[in-house]
Amino acid sequence: MSLTLDPARLVRIQSWADRYTDDQKFPGMSVLIRQHGQEVFFANSGTRDLSTGAKFDRDTVARIYSMTKPITSLILMMLIEEGAIHLDAPLSRFLPAFSDMQALRPGATDIADTEACATPTLHQLLTHQSGLSYPFNPGVLPEAMADLDLLFKPTSGTLAEQCSALANLPLAFAPGHRWEYSVGIDVIGRVIEVITGQSLDNVFQTRVLDPLGMAHTGFAVPAKAVGRFASLYTPLAGDAMDLTASADESTSLRLFDDAQNSPFRETTCFSGGGGLIGTIDDYMALAECLRLRGQGLISPSTADFMMANHLPGDIASLGPASFAEQPMDGMGFGIGGAVVIDPARSRVPSSIGDFSWGGMASTFFWIDLVHDVSVVLFTQLSPSSSYPARAELKALVHGALM
Repeated sequence: MSLTLDPARLVRIQSWADRYTDDQKFPGMSVLIRQHGQEVFFANSGTRDLSTGAKFDRDTVARIYSMTKPITSLILMMLIEEGAIHLDAPLSRFLPAFSDMQALRPGATDIADTEACATPTLHQLLTHQSGLSYPFNPGVLPEAMADLDLLFKPTSGTLAEQCSALANLPLAFAPGHRWEYSVGIDVIGRVIEVITGQSLDNVFQTRVLDPLGMAHTGFAVPAKAVGRFASLYTPLAGDAMDLTASADESTSLRLFDDAQNSPFRETTCFSGGGGLIGTIDDYMALAECLRLRGQGLISPSTADFMMANHLPGDIASLGPASFAEQPMDGMGFGIGGAVVIDPARSRVPSSIGDFSWGGMASTFFWIDLVHDVSVVLFTQLSPSSSYPARAELKALVHGALM
């Protein structure tokens, strides 16, 4: 197959990246592109640590946060293929603490104002229709989660402990009534532990990381990789995890998580929704697995099912009140990632069927089956809502398609 990405136009990405780092909007960044499985472009710019000036290069280890979700979802699809589970199973079948569920009444202003509701299914957890939430979303449940620090952080006890604490809270709404970005896939990670009888880090290692050769990816930074681990920065004067905030143009990059003292060096909670660190080439291996429709980990038919839109329409039509890592207009949601269903309504140059997701530190990936392209963006800036880098990168790549 012939390449259709024009090298002369792809070079624009280097200038674009340099502008972001020269203007101190991102500390450093890298972009990797493949078409038909062949590397066609790599660019890097800036540093992984402003204090040392070390380059943000191919071997930089970065926090991928919510880009962990597609891997957790992929593993669950493997278990479905093996007949160990089905998507309409209630969560309580695996985690009994989620029996006899309660949901906040519509318009509730107090965490105790609830009514009985159904237990969410695994499918609702995977597609963010479960009624769970995130502490950084607006609303009564997110406030209660924030008070309990229920963000499944690296050093927040164990995955089982975080899920047990979460089960004591009501849902934000009855399952299936809305779309709200949530810790649902973290809970799926605990379901995987229960089904397999293994810790999630071991399941990741044997099921995905080893088979795909992702040797530099895991839930904790090994001692030998600390020198390559990037620091995390924010343009905000306040909390870098405030994903609804915008960058303060008068504030320079502020160190938020020092690589040398990061909680990712002492991980105890294996977050299937946001716990991985890794390199850009490692994540490209995952993107290529999906572009090749499973690459032997799951069947092509299962991969197509995973990357199809599982919502009745786009995300915007389901009345979301939450933050999301993607636009909501023209975007559906599959198993663990977003799906473009109408490029014009998304207002970002795309192909119908693009499958993608991003992370809190502004990382991003997508696969385009129409043009047989995989793209991965790495940087380390939180929150990911600070700048429109993802939309700009998609436009740059589409501008190079000839």
